[in-house]
Amino acid sequence: MPTILITGCSSGFGLHTARLFADRGWDVVATMRSPREDILPASDQVRILALDVTDASSIAHAVEAAGPIDALVNNAGIGFLNAVEGTSMQHARDIFETNTLGTIAMTQAILPQFRERRSGVIVNVTSSVTLKSLPLLSVYTASKAAVNAFTDVIAIELKQFNIRTHVVLPGRAPDTRFGDNARMRMSNGFPQPYAEMVSQVFADWEQDTGPVTASSEVAEAVWRAVTDDASPAHIPAGRDAIAWANAR
Repeated sequence: MPTILITGCSSGFGLHTARLFADRGWDVVATMRSPREDILPASDQVRILALDVTDASSIAHAVEAAGPIDALVNNAGIGFLNAVEGTSMQHARDIFETNTLGTIAMTQAILPQFRERRSGVIVNVTSSVTLKSLPLLSVYTASKAAVNAFTDVIAIELKQFNIRTHVVLPGRAPDTRFGDNARMRMSNGFPQPYAEMVSQVFADWEQDTGPVTASSEVAEAVWRAVTDDASPAHIPAGRDAIAWANAR
């Protein structure tokens, strides 16, 4: 059976993607910073490994323990909401360390085995906010847009080794913890001059009745990227993401 390694499986997109691949017969290496088998029980098909994508030794240990894999899904990421003026440089570095540099580090760690076998698929989960600019998400958007560009460039480098790369761009997903986690990371609140904007943004989100994205749709988009050789380089996931991509 083919094997897939997925980062950030403790909730949301990663958790749903791990379950979907296991249900469809793949061997799954599901990684989390703090493994919890109550969320995703280990089985003959599912292995749970500790992995912090910001820690080089953790990456090396997890990749070695995983053994040969056929696909890598870089899903681990953290959200952040604030006006840029209220974002400390430490918070900005933390966001890029996980969302951008963590993706690069995992890709570097897995490439030698893909290159030697001349096969493999890398799927990077970014965000539809890279398709439509939204307030309070400047640093988060920048971290994900960098991954989009990174993926496009390595696609050129890796084509000679028969390694495919894809980006999945989820829309707004109320069934994940992104919003709550992002709000918790607001660095010491928000700058007072932006109070009215912040209040309006939150109110708009609460009242928004437009299309949203289910985590299951993101998992299906990842499945398509991994299993369909003809799938596009960028795959929006969810009706809102698809609408933004079409408008763009």
